[in-house]
Amino acid sequence: MQVLQGLTWLLALQGVGELLVRALQLPLPGPVVGMVLMLGALRWARVREPVAACANLLLAHLSLLFVPVGVGVVTHLGLITQHGVWILLVVIVSTWIGLAVTALVLRALLRAQGE
Repeated sequence: MQVLQGLTWLLALQGVGELLVRALQLPLPGPVVGMVLMLGALRWARVREPVAACANLLLAHLSLLFVPVGVGVVTHLGLITQHGVWILLVVIVSTWIGLAVTALVLRALLRAQGE
């Protein structure tokens, strides 16, 4: 039952994020806004515990979530062979940017905690 409650929280906050993006015409994806809302909602045990149960279930079956991606890759194999080098380059560069931003944020948080 807790898993269903957690899934309900996840979908509800994603839906609220979508509504906020459309209503306020924000230049962000709705799921990102929903994720920020979830970050705030996780302060309450009533939200945190069911979401943790749902997250554990999803993580236990994470490999199944990659099946649609694999089918998509096989379906669009022509595009991947045509643009594969650029796709690989973008993935590598964006990964390095993500790592750099994460390191900078961690450094700033550690400095702020030390003060």
